[in-house]
Amino acid sequence: MGREYENKVVVITGGAHGIGKAIAESFFREGAKVIVIDKADGEHYVGDISKKETLEDFAAYVLQQYGHVDILIHNALPLMKGLEECSYEEFQNALAVGVTAPFYLTKLFQNHLAKGASIINISSSRDRMSQPQTESYTAAKGGIAALTHALAVSLAGKARVNSISPGWIDTDFTVYEGPDALQQPAGRVGNPMDVAHMVLFLCSEKAGFITGENICIDGGMTRQMIYHGDWGWNLER
Repeated sequence: MGREYENKVVVITGGAHGIGKAIAESFFREGAKVIVIDKADGEHYVGDISKKETLEDFAAYVLQQYGHVDILIHNALPLMKGLEECSYEEFQNALAVGVTAPFYLTKLFQNHLAKGASIINISSSRDRMSQPQTESYTAAKGGIAALTHALAVSLAGKARVNSISPGWIDTDFTVYEGPDALQQPAGRVGNPMDVAHMVLFLCSEKAGFITGENICIDGGMTRQMIYHGDWGWNLER
């Protein structure tokens, strides 16, 4: 039996480290042709996706090499700064990386998507909950979550578009014990493969009736009600 993603062209933004790297390696093991763009130095395509010309040059490179795209993963990480410290320019950069780049790169590839194409946007559980001083990141992740269902409708018949909202994912695969693990209904902190497995599923024929959806992978944290003094939860300031 052949591998499901054999020779599929998979494009991943922010694929040099962490979740993006786990996704890239997972597709590579399945026989896919994986093209990564990341601002970090490396053997991948190096570029800053907050810049329009970088996106245009990268799209041209991919199409020159392969002529089409089967799977597009928008994973690049926007800046996280808050109300007290985030400048106008930094906030704009976060939106450029987290929302504008996924929109524009999809637009550049839209007429070159292969039959059965799939697009995955990596959002965050912060698209629905927040800590203080995280506005730039949270706004970008909320934007890409909403962009998902808009693209799913616009690309109906061309591609399925879904998003994933990870919670606490330790990109170094650290195994936590004690409260850090036990506070999560799943009993542990997540790792990049928790997200990568879902990406491969959503891009497969098994998920052929799923589009415009956001799936939260957070060990159940966003479903857990927390009140001071209840079930051992205590607020200290």
